[in-house]
Amino acid sequence: MTRPESTESNQNTKVTAEEAVAAAATTDQASQVAEPEVDINAEAPSSLEEQLTTAKAEAAAHYDRYVRAVADHENFRKRTAREKDELRQYAISRVLEDLLPVLDNLGLGLAAARQPNADLKSLVEGMGMVQSQLKSTLEQNGLKELNPAGMDFDAHQHEALSQMPSEEVPEGKVITVVRTGYLLNSRLLRPAAVIVSSGAAKPETKA
Repeated sequence: MTRPESTESNQNTKVTAEEAVAAAATTDQASQVAEPEVDINAEAPSSLEEQLTTAKAEAAAHYDRYVRAVADHENFRKRTAREKDELRQYAISRVLEDLLPVLDNLGLGLAAARQPNADLKSLVEGMGMVQSQLKSTLEQNGLKELNPAGMDFDAHQHEALSQMPSEEVPEGKVITVVRTGYLLNSRLLRPAAVIVSSGAAKPETKA
């Protein structure tokens, strides 16, 4: 009689264990089903709106800086043009100021020449002094005479008006300076007009 009871007890225990496992599984499934799902994209719309707002703010700031840069550049261009125009108008003011004493002395010389008892020799000496004063003033402002008499002809600085045979002056050298040339700060302002030697005259050959 004891064996059947033991067998039945074992069966009851087995059933109870199986029921416990099944109940646990059911509880686990229920918990899994009951657990709410998390949407990782739930904040995406808000984040995109923030990014769009930030991008608009940055674009507005960049545009504002661009407009300011364009305005500054335009003001700089106008100021530079104005300064350049003023410099062009008043660049020679210093030269003219230095020339005023020469002009004064020239007027005094002309006034002396109009006198009834004017002395020609004194007038010539006076005009020579005015000329020297003028040359000195121009040299102080960068102007230099170009008088190449006896020098080699230089096509870059001289203008050959003609050639002339010469027994004294070698071929290719300047015999006469017809018009003085000038350099302004080592830059050619006006070439010297010259007559160039063609060397000794060649004897005529008889036919």
